[in-house]
Parts: sequence; C-alpha cells; structure tokens
Amino acid sequence: MHYISDISNDTPVRKPALTVLIQNVSKLTDRYQTTVPSGVRKQLKLSKGDQIRYCTEPSGRVYIEPVRAEEADPALSAFLDFVEADIKASPERLRAFDSALHDHLKALVGDVRIDLEEPLSPDDE
Repeated sequence: MHYISDISNDTPVRKPALTVLIQNVSKLTDRYQTTVPSGVRKQLKLSKGDQIRYCTEPSGRVYIEPVRAEEADPALSAFLDFVEADIKASPERLRAFDSALHDHLKALVGDVRIDLEEPLSPDDE
C-alpha cells in the first residue's frame, strides 16, 4: 500500500494514499467481441496482435493482463516438442505437401464460408 504523510500541526501521520480508479467501458458485439479501450491499451502497453489474459476472482471481479512473448503456451510447447522429436526420430516420414493433397483438402472444405460478423447460433454460445 502507498502512503502519504500529513505534517500539519508538526505531527507526522501516515495515511493510506488514495488510488485513482480509472474506468473504461466497451460494448460486446453479437459475437461477444469487444474493443479494448485506448486507455487500457496504453496502460497495459498493448499493440495489435497482442494477447490478453482474463483472470477471474471468486467474487466475480475480472482483471485483464497482457500475455508477454516470454510466456509460452504449455500445450503448444509440448506439441511442438513432440513434433520436433518425431521428425528427428523418423525424418523419412516427412513428405512434401503436393498438389494432389492440396486439391483433396480444397474439395473437402472449398465451399465452406465463414462470416466472422454473423452472430453465434444458440448452440455455439
């Protein structure tokens, strides 16, 4: 806790310093997306493409904090370690991504369209 000193009447008294609570508001879209307000972006030193973590207390209060590059995703790190070990153990199983595989995958999903602005269905919420 930060303190300020009150030296009126020549008697030093330690009082807790008041912390200014800055509030920012943003609105949820139909897809539950929001824009991080500029004041929050500046305070957290966020840039485009950065990740944020939501921390929820049992009381329901939610904090956000930046996820910095040095914080690795444990699941992704484990997966990449697995892939690296597999490639080292069996390099002969690697093969080029040829046009036949590309065409096959395109035939499977080529007509799938995704609209990121479309509201989620009740099953997806």
